[in-house]
Amino acid sequence: MSAVLTKDELTLLALLSRGLSTDRVARQLGLSERTVRRHTRAICDRLGVATPVEAVVWAARRKLV
Repeated sequence: MSAVLTKDELTLLALLSRGLSTDRVARQLGLSERTVRRHTRAICDRLGVATPVEAVVWAARRKLV
């Protein structure tokens, strides 16, 4: 799959890969939790994966996070 993620999306995945909660990610990025959840769902949809964990694994396997 040749999905392209933006720098911001990769940043979000990198924070999730460190085990941060949605609340912590939101605070770190200056966004609402709802926005973080929406962006995370959009990333999962684009990558064709079911969960944020799978998205992090996808990125990690490609050495993106």
